[in-house]
Amino acid sequence: MNDPAPDEDQRDNKTKATKLASVLTGPVRLYLLARFCGAAAFQIEGVAVGWYIYNLTNSPLQLGFVGLAMFLPTVSLALVAGQAIDHFPRRRVLLIAWLAQISAATAIGLLALLGTGSVVWIFALIACVGAGRAFEQPAQAALLPGLVPVAVFPRVTPAGSLVNQCAVVVGPALGGLLFIFGAPVAFFGAAAFLLVAETAVFLLPHQPARAAQPLSWTSFLSGVSFIRHAEAVRGAITLDMFGVFFGGATALLPIFARDILMVGPVGLGLLRSTPAIGALVTGLYLARHPLDRHVGRRMLITVAVYGAATIAFGLSHWLPLTVAALILIGAADVVSVVVRSTLVQTATPDVIRGRVSAVNSLFVGTSNQLGEFESGVTADWFGAVGSVVLGGAATLIVVAIASRRFPALRRMDRFIMASDKS
Repeated sequence: MNDPAPDEDQRDNKTKATKLASVLTGPVRLYLLARFCGAAAFQIEGVAVGWYIYNLTNSPLQLGFVGLAMFLPTVSLALVAGQAIDHFPRRRVLLIAWLAQISAATAIGLLALLGTGSVVWIFALIACVGAGRAFEQPAQAALLPGLVPVAVFPRVTPAGSLVNQCAVVVGPALGGLLFIFGAPVAFFGAAAFLLVAETAVFLLPHQPARAAQPLSWTSFLSGVSFIRHAEAVRGAITLDMFGVFFGGATALLPIFARDILMVGPVGLGLLRSTPAIGALVTGLYLARHPLDRHVGRRMLITVAVYGAATIAFGLSHWLPLTVAALILIGAADVVSVVVRSTLVQTATPDVIRGRVSAVNSLFVGTSNQLGEFESGVTADWFGAVGSVVLGGAATLIVVAIASRRFPALRRMDRFIMASDKS
C-alpha cells in the first residue's frame, strides 16, 4: 500500500514556495535590492573604519569610540526621525538619509586619500553616518507595509532578514578585499553601494499620500507610549537590545584578527562575514518555514544560545572553533531579529508605524553602537577575551530576567496582528 505522505509534503513545499514568490513583486524586489546594498555599504564601512582607526591608534578604546560616535546622533534624532517618517513621504526621508551617508563615506575616503592621520574628522563623519541611519532604519521598516499587506509580514520579514545576512556575508569580505588596495578604495566602494540603494528606492512607485500627522508632544511620544503598553513588543525589544549590547563583540574583531588569530585585514573581513553564514542558512529555512508557533519561547531560547556562543568565541584561540562559534551566533541572532521585527510591524497600526519603528531602532539599533563602546571600554580594562566572555555571561543573565519580567513574551504563541487589537 503506497504512503501518500511524500506527495503531500511535496505539494506543501510547492505551496509555500508559491506563496513566497507571490509577495516578492517588482517593488518588493527593488526594496530588497536597496536593503541589501545599504546593509552591504554599512558592513564595508565597518571593516574599513575599524581597521583604519586601529592601525592609526593601536587603541581598543578608540574602537569603542567608533560605536559611541554612531550612537550619540542616532539616539538624539530617533524620535525626530519617527515623527518625520510619519509626517513626510517615507521614500523621500529614506533617500535623504542615504544621501547624507553617501556624502560622509566619500568624505572619509578623501581624508584617507590625503593621509590626514587624525581621527577627529573621521569620528565627526562617522557621527554623520549615525545621523543618517537614525532616519534610514525606521524609514526602511515603515516603507515595507506600503508594498505588501501586513498579514504576509511573517513570510516577507525572513526574506528581508535573508537579504541583510547576504549583505553581512558579502560586505565585510568585500570590505577586507577593497582595503588591500587602500582605505580610500574601501570607503569609495561603500559610497557606490549606497548610490545603488538610492537608485533602487528612487525607482519604487509612489505610495498613496497619507494624512499628515499632527505635530504635538503627544504625537511625538506616541511610539514610546505604544511600546510601553504592549508588553510582548516591549519584551522583544528589550531582550534583543540587551542581548546585542552585552553579547556583541564585532567591535573587537580587529584585535582578534590581528593579535590573537593573526589573519590580517582580509581575515578580519572574513571573520565579520562568518556570523552571516549561520544567519543565511537559518534565514533560508525561515523563508520556507516561517515561525508561526511558540515564537516568544523560541526567541528566549535563541538569545540564550547567542550568549553561550559568544562565550565560546571569546575563549577560543583556534580559528575553526572561532568560526563555528561565530556561525552559531549568526544563526541565533537571525531568529531573534525575525521575531522582533515581525512582531513590531504586525502589532503596530500603520498611522504610528514610523514612530514605533524609530523607537525600535533607538533601543535595538543603537545598542549595536553603544555595545561597541562597552566592548572597547571593558577590553581596555580586562582585555579582549575578558570583555567578550563577560558580555556573553551577561546575555545569559538578561535572558533569565526577561523570561520572568515579560510573561506575555514568554507565553506568546503566534504573532499579534494590529487588526486584532481593539
